[in-house]
Amino acid sequence: MLGHVKDSSAKRPALLARLKGRGRRGEVVFIALSALAALTLVALVLLMVYELTVTALPSLQRFGAGFIGATTWDPVNEQFGALTAIYGTLVTSFLAMVIAVPLSVGAAVFLAELAPHGVRDAASFLIELLAAVPSVIYGLWGLFVLVPLVKHPLEAFLGDYLGFLPLFQGPRFGVGMLAGGIILAIMVLPIVTATARDIIRMVPDSQKEAMLALGATRWETIWKVVLPYARSGITGAIILGLGRALGETMAVTMVIGNAPIISASLFSPAHTMASQVASEFAEATGRLYISSLIEIGLLLLGITLVVNVLARLLVWKSTGGSRTGEAV
Repeated sequence: MLGHVKDSSAKRPALLARLKGRGRRGEVVFIALSALAALTLVALVLLMVYELTVTALPSLQRFGAGFIGATTWDPVNEQFGALTAIYGTLVTSFLAMVIAVPLSVGAAVFLAELAPHGVRDAASFLIELLAAVPSVIYGLWGLFVLVPLVKHPLEAFLGDYLGFLPLFQGPRFGVGMLAGGIILAIMVLPIVTATARDIIRMVPDSQKEAMLALGATRWETIWKVVLPYARSGITGAIILGLGRALGETMAVTMVIGNAPIISASLFSPAHTMASQVASEFAEATGRLYISSLIEIGLLLLGITLVVNVLARLLVWKSTGGSRTGEAV
């Protein structure tokens, strides 16, 4: 019996050594696979940029930097410029953020600080559900419901009472930059709201309790403590929503009118960078025509990449490096 115990004791270090060796090999394999997955994602992005650049090369060589500032889009004579698409993208995205930001921040404050538990859970679920709705569904809703409402009564009201402003002059089609901006605002609302809500929840309770202990009201605490503390994260959430607005395709394509026009009127049809590529690429003929559309896509990729990286950095900074701000 004693011999058996001695044999077991002698074998134990060898067994532990074998298990330790297997653990190290498993850890090495895990690290290698994780690194391979990360490098694969980076390689895919670099490959995408490379392919877009190579395909856009004829347009880059033909038009150079002048492509960005040119307004002509004439496939017949092979004269192309991106300014009309850039203009439509910037106007609709700016309009979307003007509409969405106050509503999103207000909703985020309500959900994080004021709403009862049951209301908060139900509203948060609905908001996150809206973020998952496909853009084509938004586009169909916009085409059949929003566009008629924009034409009458919204454009009619704005034209009748604010028609002295260039923004609200011109024919009232329903489709145009105003409809595009509204549909984008609806689409970015869930993203900005959910991210800003999570940022506001990161504000330490000690900060709020100290303010309340000094006799401040709930509103004063939110205005003077919560919002300033979460400012950079909320800014990141807004920029994240802007990135979504800049790159949105189907919904905008269905309500903006798709016309290469630069107009001061929000009633005017226009097109965005994404909608132009989506609506014309299938019918594009000729190497230069296709190359010009690809160059627009390359420009859009660069813009959205910069915007999203900036947004992630701001959210990460506000949350102290946690993942909470990236819930959506």
